[in-house]
Amino acid sequence: MAAIHANTSATMFCVALIITASIARAEEPVDDKKPPLPFHTIEGVGGGAITPMAYLVNPAGEDDIFGKPAVAASYVGLGSKNLDALTITENLWGRVEVGFAADRLGLGTLPTAIQQATAIDIERSDVWLYHFNVRGLVVKENADDNPWVPAVTAGADFKTNEGIRDINTKLGGALNNLGYARENGVDFTLTATKTLPKAFFGKPLIASAGLRESEAADLGFLGFTNDYHPSFEGNLAILPFDKWLFAYEFRQHSNPFGSEIPGLIGAENSWNAFDAAYIMSKHATLVAGYGIFGNLANTEANSAWWLQLKYEF
Repeated sequence: MAAIHANTSATMFCVALIITASIARAEEPVDDKKPPLPFHTIEGVGGGAITPMAYLVNPAGEDDIFGKPAVAASYVGLGSKNLDALTITENLWGRVEVGFAADRLGLGTLPTAIQQATAIDIERSDVWLYHFNVRGLVVKENADDNPWVPAVTAGADFKTNEGIRDINTKLGGALNNLGYARENGVDFTLTATKTLPKAFFGKPLIASAGLRESEAADLGFLGFTNDYHPSFEGNLAILPFDKWLFAYEFRQHSNPFGSEIPGLIGAENSWNAFDAAYIMSKHATLVAGYGIFGNLANTEANSAWWLQLKYEF
């Protein structure tokens, strides 16, 4: 009888362990995190490399105030110039995205070209552009159970340039003759995005279109004018495979400087970009791209390329 009692106790103990383990597994939070898309623009909002999407980055859950942050580091080769970008975003209530970007533009041959043309040493090899972004989701995708309603966001990008004012001062205010007014400004954006789940041979197609009001010259790297100019921007993205996204982006430039300094500051051109993103995990994305950007100050950037590593916590 003692043996039977011992065996019974052992059996009951094992059953209790199994039940306890099952309950513990059932209570574990389900990892329902979506893929880490979209990635970060170089200006620090969710989108492609140079244009936004209306989808917010790493949104908070329905019952949460704070989402988890996302960070990215980007490098862009621009011919004789280069760009480094460090970006971070945070989501609130699933409806608001705040972001920050620190962009450093290496001026390449521009300081030498200025010195040769004017005998003035601007004593700088780069300028910095800082972005403070806020975007709000004003229309949810498929609102009112209408499958054709896109997601719509409205945003503001507060920009400040560290360096361009000093350069203009050393040049005796020469940039003022082009239309330069100050080192800071605000871009306003309105972006709509719609996913068509089977539009690309049975695979998802994501289409975005937006309007931007800006005073910036070359995104703000050459400063800001006193006049707003409207421009169009948009992108198309496909997901032909589970872990790959390919995209085309277009960003119109309005050429806010009304004149040029031959050989030093030329007219802006609209930007075209092609992206390939590999979804490394539910948290990380690696992006490579190629850009046709036209004139950038004194040189062309028609064979631009970039890499970005983005991580969502």
